[in-house]
Amino acid sequence: MSMTRRMVLGGAAAGAGLLARPAILKAQAPKTLKLSHQFPGGTLEQGDFRDRICRKFAAEVEKRTNGALKVDVYQNSSLMKTLAQFSAVRKGALDLTLYPLAYAGGEIHETNIGLMPALVTNYDQAAKWKSAPIGQELAKILDDKGVVILTWVWQSGGIASRGQPLLGPEDMKGVKIRGGSREMDAVFLAAGAQVSTMPSNEVYIGMQTGALDAAVTSSTSLISFRLEELTKNLTSGRGRSYWFMLEPILMAKSTFQALTPEQQKVVREVGADLEPFGTEAAKQDDAEVEKVYKAKGAQVHELTEEHIEKWRALARDTAWKDFAAKTKKAAELLKLAEATA
Repeated sequence: MSMTRRMVLGGAAAGAGLLARPAILKAQAPKTLKLSHQFPGGTLEQGDFRDRICRKFAAEVEKRTNGALKVDVYQNSSLMKTLAQFSAVRKGALDLTLYPLAYAGGEIHETNIGLMPALVTNYDQAAKWKSAPIGQELAKILDDKGVVILTWVWQSGGIASRGQPLLGPEDMKGVKIRGGSREMDAVFLAAGAQVSTMPSNEVYIGMQTGALDAAVTSSTSLISFRLEELTKNLTSGRGRSYWFMLEPILMAKSTFQALTPEQQKVVREVGADLEPFGTEAAKQDDAEVEKVYKAKGAQVHELTEEHIEKWRALARDTAWKDFAAKTKKAAELLKLAEATA
């Protein structure tokens, strides 16, 4: 090799080394992740707890990584439409979302189990899912589809009705209602209701225009979306309900894998550490919703075990059967869930 060629190659290698250095520096620069959700925004201390848990997650991740990892929170579907969030996380186009899992049921059938009527009926039962075989299997299904569960958040729900009280299946005939999932809709249809599909942040307009007579949603959404302004009768989800929604914080697997091992440990730990806050805040809203609606003149009604049993009997013959029949994996999941009582 001639001297000139050696010098050119040596110079090129040195140049490549210099070019590589900014990349090294860049890798050490703070990484900013985007977290999107559909709920009203607030602060760390005030507002919808689902927004607050996201802000707490962001603050704690930044603190524990010494600023190497930052999380920007986009509330109220301000970054993208509500139903686009799950797909975006799967594809890695969005880093994180707090998402009602059953909304993903059209994309991954098995996620419908995140809002299966009368399957989970109280917080103690819900809390068992994460470490039980049902939780591990559901987490694996999501992981295989490119999604990592970081925080398990469960919420009880109630019914806001513009008309009569709605407690048992026998009260539903002819009622135009929003159920919140394919399986909840199946049960309401079986009870003689007319169902309408929409995310919770669109329910107010539905009730205001008369497209809906009633809506079942989480206690927190019943407060945040101001449905008390349109409600005569509230069925409370305090203590027990046939409507329990899994609304986890999810991360794109591609985003998770791009983090350092230490950062992966931090996001998992922060996610888990926030679960008690989520449960307590959800329970507080179950009590608060009753006060808010009473203050606006609505009548408040509580579900009894007898009501729950009627819904379970109907659900077992309709929604549960429909869910299990779709895929072998769904049938296995349902069995695991039933075993987690």
